[in-house]
Amino acid sequence: MSIKPARVLATPAALGLIAKLTAEHGPIMFHQSGGCCDGSSPMCFKQGDYLLSPDDVELGEIGGAKFYMSPSQFEYWKYTQLIIDVVPGMGGMFSLENGSGQRFLTRSRVFTEAELAALA
Repeated sequence: MSIKPARVLATPAALGLIAKLTAEHGPIMFHQSGGCCDGSSPMCFKQGDYLLSPDDVELGEIGGAKFYMSPSQFEYWKYTQLIIDVVPGMGGMFSLENGSGQRFLTRSRVFTEAELAALA
């Protein structure tokens, strides 16, 4: 039996910013942007401030925050593991980290064949 790999992970820097935002705002969540206003950034919201579609896909949890994306985005990303990181810069216009001097960034790697089999 194979261990099911995580679809989304966070770097220590991202976990630190998640903890800071959670302390400031209460429970938070992420939605992977599809490229409209803020490119393809992971967007961070106070839980309940972003209305999820019933079809949105929950990829997992990072730092206690659930991570979602639309079904159409999931079709593009389903073969990859998302690694949420933090870099210097401006956050997404509507994302909670905006104004902190840091922004969340999605890095990724392609799952191995064994990992894909475990996800099936």
